[in-house]
Amino acid sequence: MKLNERSVAHYATCGSPTDHAGFLRKRVERHHHHGHHGTSYQRRWFVLKGNLLFYFEERESREPVGLVVLEGCTVELCEAAEEFAFAIRFDDAGAKAYVLVADGQASMEAWVKALSRASFDYMRLVVRELEKQLEEACTSLAACRKSPRRSSLGRKRHLSNPALPPVQEKPPVLENGYSTWGGGLDRDGHTKPPPLPPRRRSAIGSSVPTLQESPVSPETTCFAKLHHWYGQEIAALRQEWQERQKRGHP
Repeated sequence: MKLNERSVAHYATCGSPTDHAGFLRKRVERHHHHGHHGTSYQRRWFVLKGNLLFYFEERESREPVGLVVLEGCTVELCEAAEEFAFAIRFDDAGAKAYVLVADGQASMEAWVKALSRASFDYMRLVVRELEKQLEEACTSLAACRKSPRRSSLGRKRHLSNPALPPVQEKPPVLENGYSTWGGGLDRDGHTKPPPLPPRRRSAIGSSVPTLQESPVSPETTCFAKLHHWYGQEIAALRQEWQERQKRGHP
């Protein structure tokens, strides 16, 4: 792969987004004339942009001193004399492996994670997985649209507890500003009167006047009339109690 050095250098230092950056120590193999070789580590500033890993001599350097194209490679932990070491190894036989050392455990894990996700091969796998999930979601949505829907007319959920079953909502029936009894219709098609409260029998010898039958009928379902009628009954019961108190009966 041929790269334009000027374009690559500009891309490395321009204001484009950086995926990861930080100091790492890069292992360098040194060969001597007598066949001996030594190992040393150089501290470099690394910048990851896309699938390109640049490294500079210093953080303020204007041009990178090296570049690693992260394609056809794997990022893995490795055994080295230095702690927190990991390596970038390529699939091609004889390709150079890059051994890098982080400053700590957290930094090493962050670099390995970022570098492992930098290649186009990884992005291709992610896109395939997202396409699969999208296809499954579209299939599930189409199946839901084909299934019959239950009518939700006049039904609502409890706002305080959505787990409770929906309640049937009845519109209020108003007459002269009062809510009337909505107990349904009888056999003749008239509105059913509300249930009467239990009645007490007048005591023997009581002077409490006998009340007439309840005026509740289809024509007298107004709340004001019912309130007046039951108020008369309460007044009669109070008068009966007062008379019992005068005779010494509790």
